[in-house]
Amino acid sequence: MQSFPKVSSRLMGYLMLASLGLFWGLNWPGMKIALEELPVWWFRSLSVGVGALGLLLIALISGLRVRPTRAEFGPLLICTVFNILGWHILTAYGVSLMAAGRASIIAFTMPVWAALLAAVLLGEKITIWKVIGLTLGVAGLCVLIGPDLAALGAAPLGAIFMLGASLSWAMGTVLFKKFNWDLPVASAIGWQLAIGALVITGFAVSLEPAPDLSQLSWRAIGALAYLFVFPMIYCQWAFFTVVRIFPAAIASIGTLAVPVVGVFSSALILGEPVGSADIAALALIFCALVLVLVAPSLAKRL
Repeated sequence: MQSFPKVSSRLMGYLMLASLGLFWGLNWPGMKIALEELPVWWFRSLSVGVGALGLLLIALISGLRVRPTRAEFGPLLICTVFNILGWHILTAYGVSLMAAGRASIIAFTMPVWAALLAAVLLGEKITIWKVIGLTLGVAGLCVLIGPDLAALGAAPLGAIFMLGASLSWAMGTVLFKKFNWDLPVASAIGWQLAIGALVITGFAVSLEPAPDLSQLSWRAIGALAYLFVFPMIYCQWAFFTVVRIFPAAIASIGTLAVPVVGVFSSALILGEPVGSADIAALALIFCALVLVLVAPSLAKRL
């Protein structure tokens, strides 16, 4: 039976979940700025490559084990297929075929699929709190998608790619939880990013001309610096650390805050409009997070 983590570990997990909502949410306007000046595949190649280098360097400087054992190589490859290749390749195509903001919302239906896959592959219970939380969370995402249902219908292939990306990330999250890792999180995620970077760079070389990085504006350079440090290094490490602390379903539900932060940060940074649907979605997703992360503990004390 899996033992519960110490209170200090759980508190750290909650703080990491909160930071993921903020930093991954800010990732979307940052991506929009960077992609105005970089081709999609080269952007993916650079971001995944820098993320790999940063995490492996952090592991090395921290004195953590960096080299995987022969037994860990297979799980690394399997998780790379879903967490890195499936996610980045499918989102690259999906974003190119539909509006980036709405594409991100479809991508973050991931908690639904993660909860179902965790029940099947990990034997995690689907509690009433998770059911209500997932229902409210998905309702919030539907409120955001609602105004653009016609646009989704006009671009079904883009929506299919984004749904595939969501399923891929969900499977990768559950598999990462399922495998027994002695390799530290920074090293395990660093190697997944490194393997993924090699494949994505191969696609970039074959599909797009190499960009002239000297022509990037300071706005794009600033966006890239943020994306490299926070979403690609810190958030990758923090998310899979949270997956080790909490059940996979709860860890993934914590990401429901990301698209809401993305909507409002895009309004502040890019001047995109925020309507009543955005505010309603924020309220629904906030309630979902409270029900899944806070309510069970309060119920036990009563």
